Amino acid sequence: MGQTVLIVDDSPTEIHVLKGILTKQGYNVLVAENGEAGVEAAKSSKPDLILMDVVMPGLNGFQATRQLSRDPDTSDIPVILVTTKDQETDRAWGLRQGAREYVVKPVSADELVSKIKSLLGS
Repeated sequence: MGQTVLIVDDSPTEIHVLKGILTKQGYNVLVAENGEAGVEAAKSSKPDLILMDVVMPGLNGFQATRQLSRDPDTSDIPVILVTTKDQETDRAWGLRQGAREYVVKPVSADELVSKIKSLLGS
């Protein structure tokens, strides 16, 4: 019934926190624990939105976001980068990779939910 959000993060703690925020808001939550798995999950399950960590082993969040935004199958799924990297250059680079929003950890639940709602039009 609700919209589906894919969380891509290698930290079980972050996944737990984000999942808690989202389920309280009535979203269905999918989880991928690295960039590669996130790209695969996005292609197979077509979530309504993706929350993408940046610092992950293997394919990082910038690379995964770039892959998703350039693939016609997934380019219309909005990506919000959720990261500890709070430099303006990181934010600019993330948006250039195709992310629609950028949120710095620790995440404010209100800020995150309002950005998700504005992107999903809900």
